[in-house]
Parts: sequence; structure tokens; C-alpha cells
Amino acid sequence: MKELKIIKNKTGLFCTMLWLCFFCLTGCRQKTESGKSVFYYNESTGIATLDPAFAKNQSIMWAIHQVYNTLVEIDSNLNIVPSLAKRWDIDAARTTYTFHLRTDVYFHNSEIFPGGKGRKMLAQDVVFSLNRIIDKNTASSGAWIFNNRVDSLQPFTAINDSTVQLKLLRPFHPIMGILSMQYCSIVPKEAVERYGKDFRRSPCGTGPFRFISWEEGEALVLHKNDQYWEKDAHGNALPYLDAIQVSFFDNKATEFLQFRQGKLSFVNDIDPSFKDELLTKKGELRKEWEGKLQLNKAAYLNTEYFGILVDENNPIVKSSPAKLKLVRQAMNYAINRPQLMMYMRNSIGIPAEAGFVPGGLPSRNVELVKGYHYDPAKAAQLLKQAGFGNGKNMPEIRLLTIPIYADIASFVARQLEEVGIPVQVEVVQKSLLLEQTAKSQALFFRGSWIADYPDAENYMAMFYSKNPAPPNYTRYKNPDFDELYERALLEINDSLRYDLYRKMDQIVINDAPVIPIWYDMAIHFVQPNIIGFKANALNLLELRNVKMK
Repeated sequence: MKELKIIKNKTGLFCTMLWLCFFCLTGCRQKTESGKSVFYYNESTGIATLDPAFAKNQSIMWAIHQVYNTLVEIDSNLNIVPSLAKRWDIDAARTTYTFHLRTDVYFHNSEIFPGGKGRKMLAQDVVFSLNRIIDKNTASSGAWIFNNRVDSLQPFTAINDSTVQLKLLRPFHPIMGILSMQYCSIVPKEAVERYGKDFRRSPCGTGPFRFISWEEGEALVLHKNDQYWEKDAHGNALPYLDAIQVSFFDNKATEFLQFRQGKLSFVNDIDPSFKDELLTKKGELRKEWEGKLQLNKAAYLNTEYFGILVDENNPIVKSSPAKLKLVRQAMNYAINRPQLMMYMRNSIGIPAEAGFVPGGLPSRNVELVKGYHYDPAKAAQLLKQAGFGNGKNMPEIRLLTIPIYADIASFVARQLEEVGIPVQVEVVQKSLLLEQTAKSQALFFRGSWIADYPDAENYMAMFYSKNPAPPNYTRYKNPDFDELYERALLEINDSLRYDLYRKMDQIVINDAPVIPIWYDMAIHFVQPNIIGFKANALNLLELRNVKMK
């Protein structure tokens, strides 16, 4: 224990010294070299690959989004809009989608093409790229996106050079959102065949920026694609930036120091050590920082929650008081979410007092699903009904969390103990927590669900009993829920499908296999000279429209 305290004290001293440095710095604005506008950002977790077939986390998706395009994409209002496909048709059965492609799109100049000049993107490239995701030889982490959804014999077909057809096994409305995912980026066959496994560090796409160099752990450099096909509303060629450079400082304190020195254009999120220095409890920028940086916030399709294993056939569940619905409901009523958000998060996020599905989606779950508010008296009453009045004879429940959420877990544990639910917080590394939740070895655990695509089905899939863990980490099973979920997959009327989503969400909230804590916000700190940089609900790094003063 002494060693842990010493480490913590050293970290605190280091942070204090950094803050002294911050206040001494002039906060100079980022400058461009040789008149070129370069956007700098840092990836503290590193980038594992630049192959879209393995775009499984934010750091990879951010980089890939700069180099590649998809058939369709999501706009700032979460609508599906054209990208490489300029329009599409859907048959009456809603199982055949026909995409009509742009004919002015070229792959980046590369040694893989004759003379080094990028060739035109064709329908055959789309078929190759999508088939590659489900090819077992690729072993793509995104293979699940088409599992049991697309036709098993010929899911993707090139009708001609500019027309592609996609066939589904049955109607599946979220398929358009899935096609906007970075997994579905369009790649040239020549690059995959030429580089093989080394394609991970030799990307070639049709996107606004082209690959130049990547010294792993040091820097990734992308340059403007001078042949990029997209233009702004005034007919000007995109992108405006000349280059992007990514650094890989693994320490968030160092990252923020680099930002304050003007060496980074923005930072994503904030280290908990700095939140009180920068933000008020209401989540606003403190006055001393006004003019020195921009605060950029937006609702983010991510629900932070605590999950409860509810499979009563599992030995660790049989002896747990949380196997009882009344106890799980009491746990939900025991937590003061607004207070937690203000004091632990500086109001970065929205207290989750409705359904599991966050706001911003057309199904309007947050407005129409009834959740839990802080009511310790109600929690105590439910515990008494469950046979644990005043917490009498209640066994201790172990809560697993990761280091960055340790303080929040402790806050929740204290509030649960106040109503008579004894909780022991255990902090483990993220990899171990993911392993234990996937193997149903974690009874009570911290979790988050970031939308893969903007549809409430993506959240409801977490509770469909036929789904494994992931995504069904709680091993929740309710026949009524399953019946509604299967109906929703076949429903072609949007309003009726949204109603089914809300009914499912309400069933989950009533059964309480999860304790939703907050609906997240994307938060960025941006240099004053950056123009047009906006947060979005998927927290995707969008740099096509960014300019520098």
C-alpha cells in the first residue's frame, strides 16, 4: 500500500509541476511551416493498423477516415448521406440495395498502379472491399457486421463499372449505417495483393489525405490529396489543410503540455487531473482560459453504465443478491447521477435517467422511456421487499472497474452502501476486464457502449439472448424482449420500428441488468487559430472542412 501511495504522490507532483509550466507558457498559437497548414494531433494509445478491415477502435478509425471513403456516410444530424455512392435504390422487399457510384473518384497516386498514377475507383473495388471483410482468410475484426445479414451466396455484385448491388437475407434497416463504418472503406485490390500483411502500413484510398510515412511510435504523416473529388458548398476543392501529422505521446499530461505549447492543434477529452483547472462544475471553460483555447462539446452516442451478470445458471450469480430484480432496481435508485456528473465529471455528459439508448437518435428513447432517478427511500423499500431490510444478511458485491474510472466506481459504491448494499471496488486493467466480461466471470462491472452506427438496434443487440458476449455481456434473457427485437429487424415502417425500440428499452430498464450512469459528450480543446473543427455524435475526427488562420 505504501508503494501505491508513493506512486500516486509522485504523479500528483508531476502534474502540479506541469501546470506550473502551463501557466508560465505564453500559449503561442500553432504556426505553419513554409506557408503550409498542418494539423497536429496525438494518439496516446497508438495506432495498431491502417487497414480498414481492422478498424475496431477510435484511434484506427480516426486515421483511416482521413485516407479512405465509404459508399455512404453520416452527417452532423445523423442522417445517411451520399459519399462514393451518389444515390441508391431499395427494392420493395427491402432486401436488395442498388448503389450508383460517382465516376470522378480516383485512388491516390501509388507505386501499385502503372506509372504511379492512381486509377479510377470502380464497382469491382467496392465488391472486393466488402467481400474482403467476410473472407475468413482476412480474419477481419469487422466480419460480424455482415454475419447473418447479407446473402450467403452472392452478397455483393458489380452490375457494371458504376453500379453495385447488395443483397440481404432479410430486411435489416441499419445496413446503411453499417456501410458508413470505417470497416467498409473502399480499397484497391492491387494494394492488398502487392503488400499482403504489410498493407496495414501501406494504405491507399480515395480519401482527402494520402499516406506519406509512418514511424510507429513516433509520427504518422498524411498529405493533402490534390485529386480529391469532393468540393465545398462554394465549389472549392477539399480539403483545405495541406497535411496532418500524428504523434504518439502515451502520457496525457505530456499531450496537454504539447497542446499548450502550440505543438498540437487539439486534444480529445481531458485527463481527470486537469478537469478542475480548465472547467467549472457546470462544464464551462474557466475565464482564465478564454481566448487561449476553444472548448468544443457535442452529444456523443455512448452510454456509460455498470453491468450486472444475470445468468442464474452461472455459479457466481446463484450466490449473489444481484440475481434478484428488486435488488438491481434498488441499485439503480440508490445513485445520484446528477451529483455524480457535476462533481466527478464537471458536467461532461448527461445523467442517464431514462433508457439505455442515448439521446440524438430518431427513436427518441431518452424522451419517452422512463428510467431511474435518485430515490434512496425507494431503494431501501425495494431491498426490504427482497429480504434485505437495512442491508441485513446481504453479501458483499464485488465491482470491477478500470483505473481511469476508479473514482467514479468508489462514488457509486459509497451511495450503494448508504442504502445497505455492501460493495467492494476492485480496479483491474482494461484487458482483464474485457476478458472477464466476455467469459461471464464479472458479476458487477463498469462498461460503456459506443454506437457502431446511429440506430437504437445497435444498443438493443446487447440484450438479445441469442447474442454472445460481446455484445450481451450481462447474459440477459427475456423472451418478450427477444420477440420484439426480432419483429423490429423485419419492420420496414420507421415509426413502428422506433416504437418497438422504446418498448425493448423499457423492458431492459425494468429488469435492470444494467445501471445506466450517463450519456456521454465528446469534448475537445482546440487551438484558437483552428476554424471549422466540430465535434459530432460519433466522435469521428472530421478534418475535410478544417482551416487554419
